This record gives sequence, C-alpha cells and structure tokens, in this order.
Amino acid sequence: MALNARLDHRNPLVIDTHELGRRPGALRRLTRTVDAPKDFGVRGVIGVPEGAPVALDLRMESVMEGVLVTGTAGATAEGECVRCLEPLRQEVEAEFQELFSYPDADDRGRASAEPGDDAEDDEDRYFVEDDLIGLEPVLRDAVVLALPMQPVCQDDCPGLCSECGVRLADDPDHHHDAVDIRWAALQGIAGSLESGDKDDTSGTDSGADEKQEK
Repeated sequence: MALNARLDHRNPLVIDTHELGRRPGALRRLTRTVDAPKDFGVRGVIGVPEGAPVALDLRMESVMEGVLVTGTAGATAEGECVRCLEPLRQEVEAEFQELFSYPDADDRGRASAEPGDDAEDDEDRYFVEDDLIGLEPVLRDAVVLALPMQPVCQDDCPGLCSECGVRLADDPDHHHDAVDIRWAALQGIAGSLESGDKDDTSGTDSGADEKQEK
C-alpha cells in the first residue's frame, strides 16, 4: 500500500498537481502557510506545537517517474533546555526533496506491466494519487532531522547546581564549600574531643573554687 494512500484534498498538506501535468520539465512553485499537525517534532524534547503556523516554499517539477518536490518548511519550535530545564523557543527551517512516483511507471520511467508488483518497494515510496501528493510524512521527517536532539537555551548554558538545583545562569557566583568525605569522620571526632575538653576544664575550675571556699 502506498505511503500516502487515501489522500484528502481538503487537507492543506495535500497538494494538487493537476495543473503541473505530466510533461517532463514542467515546473510549478507554491508558497502557503499551514497549521502544524500533531506530534510535529521529537516528543518530550522539542517540537512545533500543534496548530502553530508552518511556512512552506515548494518547487514541484514533473519528471519521467513522477513529481519531484523540493522545498523548505519554516516554523517555531518549543521545548525545554536539557541543561537548566527552562522553556525555550527556537526557529527551525527544514529542507527536503522527495520524488512522488506515478503508480503506472517504474524507476526507469517506463510503464510497468503490473504496477505495485513489489509490495516492499511500494512501502518505501511515495506516490501520486489522483494527481494528489501528501506532504505530511515528508515534512515530519525533515523537521525531526532539523531539530536538535539536545536543545539548549544558549550554547554556554551552565545548567543547574548538582547539589541544590539552583539555575547557575541566575547566580554566577553560586557555589558550595567542598568537603572531602575522607576527612568528614575525623572532623566529627575532633569536634567531640573539643567538647569533652571544655567539659573537663569546666569541672576542674569548679573543684578549685570549692577548695578555696573551704
């Protein structure tokens, strides 16, 4: 089954190529702004919100095998900085090029005796269906590849303090006094000894006072 089967001409990401015709070399340009579909990006990381505007600039060319589509998609993606967890917005421009094949032609541009003979091949290709082509899967792949897998609010974002979680960009001088865990136990013993010495000294002084009174 073709990847873009059962296309709906009312979908703004479905393009009618009827005016382009099948004469090789015929060219048509198209610009339009569409609403981003659901899950347009890397889920849980960064993506274009559903319904956000996506600007398309398309170049459609008729070739022997079908319709070659070259274009760009521009949009604003939203996500979360992987270092400091702050929300971020990032402009993204994805470039793509895809051949939408005519169902009755093979890769050499000759009519196939039995179109769709190789089912596995068909699953990996996009087809022109009743002069319609569906751009959504092509755009989705292009946008995902254009988005950063580890988005940051700024290249030098210092992230969060590993001890208390404070955002370091808001407090550049933030720090904690480092204590070597190898000495922590000795410091505790030293503190106990100091307390004991003070107690002994206090007791001695009290005894001396009693003797003087006698």
